[in-house]
Amino acid sequence: MHAIRHHAFGPADLLRLEQLPDLDPAPGQLRIAVEAAGVHLLDTSIRAGESFGLGQAPELPVVPGREVAGTVDGVGAGVDRSWLGRRVVAHLGLAGGGYADQAVVDAARAYPLPDHLDAATAVAVIGTGRTAAAILDLARIATDDLVAVTSAAGGLGTLLLQGARNVGARAVGVAGGPDKVAVAARHGADPALDRRTPGWAEAVPGPLTVVLDGVGGEVGQALYERLAPGGRLVRYGWASGVQNTYDDPARPVVDVLGPPIMSRLAEFERAALAAAADGSRVPHVGSAFPLAEAAAAHRALEAGATTGKVVLLVERPAT
Repeated sequence: MHAIRHHAFGPADLLRLEQLPDLDPAPGQLRIAVEAAGVHLLDTSIRAGESFGLGQAPELPVVPGREVAGTVDGVGAGVDRSWLGRRVVAHLGLAGGGYADQAVVDAARAYPLPDHLDAATAVAVIGTGRTAAAILDLARIATDDLVAVTSAAGGLGTLLLQGARNVGARAVGVAGGPDKVAVAARHGADPALDRRTPGWAEAVPGPLTVVLDGVGGEVGQALYERLAPGGRLVRYGWASGVQNTYDDPARPVVDVLGPPIMSRLAEFERAALAAAADGSRVPHVGSAFPLAEAAAAHRALEAGATTGKVVLLVERPAT
């Protein structure tokens, strides 16, 4: 098998394509011939040795990545052989191992894919999609809400815009640069605003009733200031590096990541897959790289040069 590994923490150039022994599925496991693997901003922080999310620093060398889609080509003891040949998607959890052309996962964590859902979209669903499902569940957006979404051209932001639109709410999208503003507008932002434009916050209609924020810093603060009494800010990260402190009890903060959703991950995965399958909430895969160019994917993501979900694609010979 071929996989991306890094043997030390540091810059993206440490990510190297290596040849490793093929994986053997353990009892209860499937082996997946990977077609697409998801890339997260958290992957870049782990690689740099700066932050490890809810887990601990991985033992090096490590194969990054936690989301894969492809075709089952091997099963372990105790697994029904009807899985063989089926297209599936799976979240690998904290163990990782997704940046590779093979992955193993417990059969209970794999989901069969409908024929019309491609592998790249599927990996966006199983990770980013489940997070969007959790945010939308806890945000409880109603038809009469005026919602603001940060990083509105990203993999998560585009799903949240669709979620707000689906219940009839109006959503304001905030993104960085004309190309990203255009992506946000295509996914339902009304209006889509460029945070790089001086005075952008003055163009935010208001008062807002819900803010969906994964950025924090100046952007999060500016939107919070447009939030009406009785409104709420739903926080799922602070990509700016600044975790704001909000202390107005009339405008509470709902923190999504961590304990509020951990016991319901499978529920949110199923909800996200169902929404993608029926077309009501479909991830935007805007940035795809060959597996061998994982370092380029990390650099682009860190530079803010991507839109939608970032994925790695495994080229396989035609059969």
